[in-house]
Amino acid sequence: MGMSVRTGMDALPESCVSMILSFTSPAEACRLSLVSSTFLSAAESDVLWARFLPPNHAGIISGSAAPVEFSSKKELFLRLCDRPLLVDGGRKSFKLERSAGTVSFILSARELSIKWSDDPTHWIWKTLPESSRFKEVAELRTIDRIEIEGSIETKALSPHTLYGAHLIFKVSDSAFGLDLMPFETSVEMGNWVRPGTARLQCPDQRKRCLESLLYANRSEMLRKHWETERDSRGGKAPGEREDGWMEVELGEFFIGEVGDGDGDGDGEVKMSLKQVKGYQLKGGLVVEGIEVRPKSPVH
Repeated sequence: MGMSVRTGMDALPESCVSMILSFTSPAEACRLSLVSSTFLSAAESDVLWARFLPPNHAGIISGSAAPVEFSSKKELFLRLCDRPLLVDGGRKSFKLERSAGTVSFILSARELSIKWSDDPTHWIWKTLPESSRFKEVAELRTIDRIEIEGSIETKALSPHTLYGAHLIFKVSDSAFGLDLMPFETSVEMGNWVRPGTARLQCPDQRKRCLESLLYANRSEMLRKHWETERDSRGGKAPGEREDGWMEVELGEFFIGEVGDGDGDGDGEVKMSLKQVKGYQLKGGLVVEGIEVRPKSPVH
């Protein structure tokens, strides 16, 4: 029985097998290459891997900050999975997820709208070549209101995919005021808005004495307000990334069929993190960007 099935597979034209494999995923295509010699040949073909690449991949590559060399579509696919491209003048990072070929982007701090970032008394722009993938990051000196916003066109993302938006950041050793109140987050597409709350830093016991001197009873009042708010709304907690930065989720959104006119796959996604209540001073936040990456594909 096994031999007859294998012979039948070998009898199929390679173009037919390539078409069959194109309805699977990159990971599944690699596994199916073990079925027969015809499947193996089809699983290496440019015809197949061109279908796994995003439709606009040629335009993305042409906007890369460095030349992209490849000898086959499969090699290009794997290159985009393993080594993200800096595109759009180095203001964005682009990569593919290996198992499904879904698209992800990181919007650099320069690509974001950071209120008062042009005023060096509040924000400064600095280079961190040892840790950041981008030329510049934004570091908060001191301010009483934080407003960070980013956006990306939905057509640049993968259809039928649930995405998460994540702020990539660090907190300096001299940071202050970032753990007093929750930050408000939101993700918006058209008339659809998902609000939430997040924290960038857990309360530090070492700083409580100093802050109590600066804010007196107000510090404890703000923390109690945060604890009540967090218990009722479930604020997101920060986590450490493999690249050494921290991240916190701003929200999630679903990309439907791009261009089908139903509203969930056309237009723009807007993401934000704000803290505009309380007016307490804060500083020491270092922003690298916002990552928009797949949480799961939907079949």
